[in-house]
Amino acid sequence: MYRTALVLLAAILLTTGCMTPNPSDPALWDIDPGNLPTPNISVNINGLGPCTDNPDRTLHLDSQSPTVILAHGCFSSSGRFRSLSEVFAFHGQQTACFTYDDRDSLNDSSAEMIHSLQQLSKTMDNKQFTIIGHSQGGLITRKALVRERDNQINTDAQLRLITISSPFSGISAASHCGSPVARILSLGLVVPICYAISGGKWFEITSVSDFIRQPGTLIPQVNNFIKIVTDERNTCRQYNQDGRCIEDDYVFSLKEQYYPLVDNDDRVTNVEIKAGHVEIVGDQRIAPTKLIHIFQSHGIMNKTAQTENDKLKLLLSELYDLP
Repeated sequence: MYRTALVLLAAILLTTGCMTPNPSDPALWDIDPGNLPTPNISVNINGLGPCTDNPDRTLHLDSQSPTVILAHGCFSSSGRFRSLSEVFAFHGQQTACFTYDDRDSLNDSSAEMIHSLQQLSKTMDNKQFTIIGHSQGGLITRKALVRERDNQINTDAQLRLITISSPFSGISAASHCGSPVARILSLGLVVPICYAISGGKWFEITSVSDFIRQPGTLIPQVNNFIKIVTDERNTCRQYNQDGRCIEDDYVFSLKEQYYPLVDNDDRVTNVEIKAGHVEIVGDQRIAPTKLIHIFQSHGIMNKTAQTENDKLKLLLSELYDLP
């Protein structure tokens, strides 16, 4: 029994390989406004704030402009998208970040997002919102935008959904959590083990949960859904000084990311790209150039003016500590 529990624990630990959290640094609590319009409102909305880890979660926005909303994955925070937010600001697009407890139930987190979006849509004159979720954040953002929820987002809202590297068919490494056989063999220990590792979402991330098997239908306000699928095979998150990979960047397979019940919506466009799970959104060592290209190709991020290309390269080198 004990050996079985340890095997299960080792397998479930694979589900935690999403991101490495970064410590909050007060020097990173501000964002360069770049080419943003001058804010004309300041609002406080539970769950939404600037894309930094600043304890002051006040949003300063131009109510007449569209807004890009970003949702982080597990083991992360709003500060995860600080650099990407500055890239959007460089292109004149304002952002906000949705923050949630990644150990909570995904249904609960998506309910919090629904409330946040409802409040934001009431506040803004311009109700064009692009909602971007990475990894687990993609599961939450989509679930927040389905008809089957208590969803009262302004009917005038124009929504565009983007998900990145999200396991819509369930997380394979968590299959033990949804297995009746595993519960029997472990004498019930699989449940507390799964909960200890994943928190309140422990069953929802499995392929047999209602969260996965009944994804729901997107609300009519969603005009289109760009689903970015990453082929993470043979990718590397970190190299040693000799150029050898010491940490791979493989988290979710293509099979985990594709899912007919989600993909068959006419509004869905799947964009498959060869990229690691962290590489695609960037970190301190690598800029998200592949993601920026996808964003600009699909009208999610404004095109870079030809005269601004050198400035953008300089900005990326500063934000992502590139050589």
